[in-house]
Amino acid sequence: MKLDGVGAVVTGGGSGLGAATAEMLAAAGAKVTIFDMNEETGSAHAKKIGARFAKVNVTDTAAVAEALDAAQAENGVARVLVNCAGIVIGAKTVGRENKPHPLDQFRKVIEVNLIGTYNMISQFGARLGAAEPQGEERGVIVNTASIAAFDGQIGQAAYAASKGGVVGMTLPVARDLASLGIRVVTIAPGVFWTPMMESLPQEVQDSLGKATPFPSRLGKPEEYAQMVQSIIANPMLNGEVIRLDGAIRMGPR
Repeated sequence: MKLDGVGAVVTGGGSGLGAATAEMLAAAGAKVTIFDMNEETGSAHAKKIGARFAKVNVTDTAAVAEALDAAQAENGVARVLVNCAGIVIGAKTVGRENKPHPLDQFRKVIEVNLIGTYNMISQFGARLGAAEPQGEERGVIVNTASIAAFDGQIGQAAYAASKGGVVGMTLPVARDLASLGIRVVTIAPGVFWTPMMESLPQEVQDSLGKATPFPSRLGKPEEYAQMVQSIIANPMLNGEVIRLDGAIRMGPR
């Protein structure tokens, strides 16, 4: 699929992996709308790259519908969706003093990372399914999982479960949308530089980077965006989960 003039939506597009992806799409000529909860960073990045911004909670069905309608009214039907919105909450299943993992925290991570992703997919797919195809396909959806879906560490039960859910639904959703000519692919990034990573001490960042066999460093958001671009360009990539991780396999800690 050629990106020039095509409508695109990137959730979590105000920072990190989403910001790099939104910038790549805009540079390729796509008409980008950034969905993000952080209005300050989201609107600033949208202005920088010539995109639209909408403050959207991806778990809110009505808010997503309204934002997709507004994006379509201005940019035409969106044919590319990249789901990067997500949160991380670390807690052990049984913590200090034998206290159980707070269930509300677990539920919130699942709600945003898994249900929010599905909410975006289903609403985006319904609109795109009514559009005329471009060649042999109508569009592409790229989701963001994590290697935690496979190598979840201590304290990552909620996060790993949410990303494992994204991995698990990739193939059935791709099969669901196949008749509409919409491809679905998931990227499972390894240890990448993100705003969350930036908050860690430099020695911790360096240690995580060195744990990656090659290249022995943190992944760059632009490298994630490059993978998104490759997925969009290759019509045979569908229903697959791609680890983008420099061959790292995470230990328990």
